[in-house]
Amino acid sequence: MIRTVLVDDEQPARERLRQLLGAHSDVEIVGEAEDGVQAVERIAELTPDLVLLDIQMPGASGLDVAASLGPPRPAVIFCTAYDQYAVDAFELSATDYLLKPVNRARLAAALDRVRNTTALRQRDRALDLVTRSEGLSPTRFLARRGSRFRVVPVQEVVAFTFVDGVTHLLTPTDQLSMQPTLAALARRLDPAAFFQVSRTAIIRLDAIREAKPFADGTGEIILANGQTLVVARRRWRALLDKLEGI
Repeated sequence: MIRTVLVDDEQPARERLRQLLGAHSDVEIVGEAEDGVQAVERIAELTPDLVLLDIQMPGASGLDVAASLGPPRPAVIFCTAYDQYAVDAFELSATDYLLKPVNRARLAAALDRVRNTTALRQRDRALDLVTRSEGLSPTRFLARRGSRFRVVPVQEVVAFTFVDGVTHLLTPTDQLSMQPTLAALARRLDPAAFFQVSRTAIIRLDAIREAKPFADGTGEIILANGQTLVVARRRWRALLDKLEGI
């Protein structure tokens, strides 16, 4: 079964998708969401195989939702009334891009693409490889503070840290929480711009303001937000090499 979540801020649009999907016996609708915030929560909770995703929604756009997804990553079929976002959608490894009103034939073809990625597990692995390819690293991140989500451009990121079981995104002025694990982020980030200094921290290289070595072969860095992080011994030399190459 293809476990599916429907995301659209208009109930009639979700009902139409339900009706169309009813013709496909191998598709099971396991949840719905009516805005970007709910979408992130439902996807994290349900870990579906497929998300049918609107683009223009309250809270966070469908593109922002797709950009925030970490493994296990579902297939994404965008369903929207606007054609101008297609390039952005496919840069985010969308399986297909359907214009509303969605018709049976186009939806059936899109579902065939989901099926033809052979095993859903293999698709996860392939998408990880694609997102690591040059030019496809994330350019923005969806992160949360309390009940509100914020879209953070990559240029504002100072570091990602993992503390008490929670992944945090640090900017010069804020600390936000995120869904993806640090390991998932490490696979997606541009290695020319980010560096993992320890098991619990990944930093943006040009957010480093100072690097201080210690006699034991470790060191520490001071970031643009004033935070100090210790660099593991086995990563210190590699970090210096990266900084010399900037």
